[in-house]
Amino acid sequence: MTAVDPAALRATLERGYAGSPMLRAKLDAAGVVPERVEAAEDLLRLPFTTKAELRDTPLAELAAVPGREIVRVHASSGTTGRRTVCPYTAADVEAWTEMFARCYRYAGVGDGDKVQIAVGYGLWTAGIGFQAGAERVGAMAVPTGPGNTELQLEMLRSMGSTAIGATSSFALLLGELVRERGLRPELELRVGLLGSERWAEAVRKSIESLLGIETFDIYGLTELWGPGTGIECARHDGIHVWSDHFHVEILDPETLAPVPPGTLGEAVVTTLTKQALPLVRYRTRDLTFSIPEPCACGSPYPRIGRLVGRSDDQVKVRGVIFLPAQVDGVLEALGECGPEVQVHLDRAEGGRDEVTVRVEGAERPGLADELAARLRAAIGLRVGVELVRYGSLPRTERKTQRVFDHREP
Repeated sequence: MTAVDPAALRATLERGYAGSPMLRAKLDAAGVVPERVEAAEDLLRLPFTTKAELRDTPLAELAAVPGREIVRVHASSGTTGRRTVCPYTAADVEAWTEMFARCYRYAGVGDGDKVQIAVGYGLWTAGIGFQAGAERVGAMAVPTGPGNTELQLEMLRSMGSTAIGATSSFALLLGELVRERGLRPELELRVGLLGSERWAEAVRKSIESLLGIETFDIYGLTELWGPGTGIECARHDGIHVWSDHFHVEILDPETLAPVPPGTLGEAVVTTLTKQALPLVRYRTRDLTFSIPEPCACGSPYPRIGRLVGRSDDQVKVRGVIFLPAQVDGVLEALGECGPEVQVHLDRAEGGRDEVTVRVEGAERPGLADELAARLRAAIGLRVGVELVRYGSLPRTERKTQRVFDHREP
């Protein structure tokens, strides 16, 4: 990634130190004086921030601005614990809206488009972010929200929606329904902005084929404004991140030392313009890698690779650590399986851990054995393979669970 601007970093630290009791205490404990931050290398002296700290700190101690300047709060989904409540000033909302508008422009969405927003509203950041960005670029927002597939299909046809914002899981579900009912000729869809979860290339190809669209992987998390803080360009060679608003480091999740470009690591984010909740070296747990070369699209913004998982999603079996994305890679290379997959971890009698990969696939003789052999070569574990019929694994409007650990703690 590009080096952080020392002046922007210093301004963030000074703002956070002056207003946030939590951040002031962290910087004092680390012996960091914001005014003395003068070089990009000073970033490495700063303390890390974790989701647990944000979740467990009262809003009054977390926020870097007085309560009267907070115009909105959003919260994370709370899937891994208590919700993390994040405050926003009017300037934060404006910056986020412009970042999201930039995402739409990168995806070729603008004046005259109709964007069907099939993601959650309310405390979750996605819905209102998708809507504000769409309206900023002059598109019509069709705020259907998540779920309710009959409503989604009705509005796709009656409104002539040309773009859709959704999780990849929900886009896949809608695509399969469109195929089953023969609705493709009635649709005007051409673009999908999909995110909120890791999704494999096999899923992308299925969605694009079923709906007849071009998909763009959009990045973001509640603590970092929300979705819209990065997106693929039309070359689909990594995600451009808006480096004028935040800086990304890629670190080894165990040692927290920087890793070379192209090496998988955890994305650690420092915000540069956020007012209500400045983040200093926030550990996202997202696993990705930096792409140092300029993009052929001509964008000035740096790139990270598409997410391959989370550092806290790594699975350890019989002393071997692997990521679900490794399973995706094997399935994509084989090219004979459906887009969905599940990994089940069990403990057999005698205490031995077992792994079963449940895959949608044809009943070709020898396919399960071939998959098992390829998975063992890629992961280093003996893996059981269970083939199930196409479409039998769950599709949801939100994030799809694909790893199931049935082992006793």
